[in-house]
Amino acid sequence: MARVTVEDCLKNVDSRFSLVHLAVRRVLQLRSGAPLQIANPKNKEVVLALREIASGKVSPDNIRQLEETKVLAPPPPPQEKEEVTRREVKEILEAATQYDVSQEFEELEQLPEQEQEQGQDLE
Repeated sequence: MARVTVEDCLKNVDSRFSLVHLAVRRVLQLRSGAPLQIANPKNKEVVLALREIASGKVSPDNIRQLEETKVLAPPPPPQEKEEVTRREVKEILEAATQYDVSQEFEELEQLPEQEQEQGQDLE
């Protein structure tokens, strides 16, 4: 079938109105990851839906059954999870170990005062 026509589709559907609704529903299914009913993945979703309707693989009777058989998206590869986790840990460690020079300066000021107090205690 080189070109899919409305007449080809109307052999399997009652009216043009039903054809439009059936095609829209099938296009939405295809865009959400539903498996193809015919082997021609190079076409766009609209053409695929019309080809499936014209071939009789999609009809008003089985459109709901096809909706229930959605393909689940594969889980993300473990490398991505590890990378995100490493990035989060790195951010936490950087935030916890940021070097604050002002704290060191305050500590140095307090040190001579403490030494003087200890020296007076010894006398």
